[in-house]
Amino acid sequence: MMNNKMFILGIASAVFLASCNPKEKTTETTDTTTDSAAVATTPSDSITKATPTAAGDTSENALDWPGTYEAVVPCADCPGIKTSLTLNNDKTFSITEEYIERNSKNQDKGTFEWDASGSSITLKGKTASYKYKVGENILIQLDMDGQEITGPNKDLYVFKKK
Repeated sequence: MMNNKMFILGIASAVFLASCNPKEKTTETTDTTTDSAAVATTPSDSITKATPTAAGDTSENALDWPGTYEAVVPCADCPGIKTSLTLNNDKTFSITEEYIERNSKNQDKGTFEWDASGSSITLKGKTASYKYKVGENILIQLDMDGQEITGPNKDLYVFKKK
């Protein structure tokens, strides 16, 4: 009889604990999930916001990019295009393109935008819509898809800071 009572008490305790645990676990799981989501979201947002302003992480915030850059880029029907591009701190630019051995000169002004990674810019002018990768005292002209130009003349698309 004593074993019977112990057995019934053990079963009742197990049922009682089993009925309490799922509610507590559900609450804990929900709270933990909510807390984890909140914790995970907050650092992620903080990191995302901090990254663009963290020193050394991007060309935009780590390099001394404002200034004038020059190169003679290839031309299909002339010896080259002497190009001078000035980037200003306020995200404006001016560009002069002079066709060598031709009496032709283009000038444009406008703004430029940094890409999401902070490493490349796109000019937004009346006619100029070039893309450049920004490096230490250099700009590398990119194709319209944002890729570096390849081939034997690729070095001619590297602009050097004056």
